[in-house]
Amino acid sequence: MLLTVDIGNTNITLGIFDCEGNYVEEFRLASDRDLAQKEYELLLKSLFKDYKIKDCIISSVVNELNVKFKKAVDNVFELDSLFLTCSIKTGITVGGDNPQECGADRIANAAAVSGKYNKTVIVVDFGTATTFDIVNEKKELCGGVIAPGIKTQLKSLEQMTSKLPEIDVSISPCAVGNNTKEAILSGVIRGTACMVDGLIEQCEEELGQKVILVGTGGYCGLISNYMKHKFNEINPILTLEGLKNIYNLNKHINSPSFIK
Repeated sequence: MLLTVDIGNTNITLGIFDCEGNYVEEFRLASDRDLAQKEYELLLKSLFKDYKIKDCIISSVVNELNVKFKKAVDNVFELDSLFLTCSIKTGITVGGDNPQECGADRIANAAAVSGKYNKTVIVVDFGTATTFDIVNEKKELCGGVIAPGIKTQLKSLEQMTSKLPEIDVSISPCAVGNNTKEAILSGVIRGTACMVDGLIEQCEEELGQKVILVGTGGYCGLISNYMKHKFNEINPILTLEGLKNIYNLNKHINSPSFIK
């Protein structure tokens, strides 16, 4: 079985695919930068005690976890996991002024939709950050958008003000809030939907064409309820599927290990 690992700022998502490429199961861990390698090894042994992991690919946007988590995976499953960097095959071309800046999760998202559609695709990923990844018909990741995510906005309001409370993510019952909680939810939930709608229109104007919209991330289903634009596809495991695609491009290649 193939283990795909997406290390994000909030969670580590671990997805399993069988030998035929079918999605099997998903687990989540907190992205705890202070946890020791041995502790991660114990967690992995516990989570995957019923699975035979033969291969693994890892993407990460948390530098503090790169080395320790890869070593933990390699030790537990006795393999040399593939680490997603710009030096391996991805099936796409990363454009922009500095391709090295592009997050591994965004590359994986682009790899998941590359070649799937014959038009330009915008992947909207609702995570710690809300991101747009724009992939054209030439399989080029030609740009994107990065904005604060839902929880990031809520946490910022609570931490940066003296009176606004900490609230949980939930539906926004009305645009005009009748109390502080409703007002915050309107601003964050409906505000994010309006931001995404507006940016889609501006991106289409700059690109000179209508695009295919693909949504992913934990809050995609919630925010899409308030959007004018409708997603052509909502795929909660898009990043993991992209990692699987990238692994398949590299599995017969002796790529240099991330850790010597």
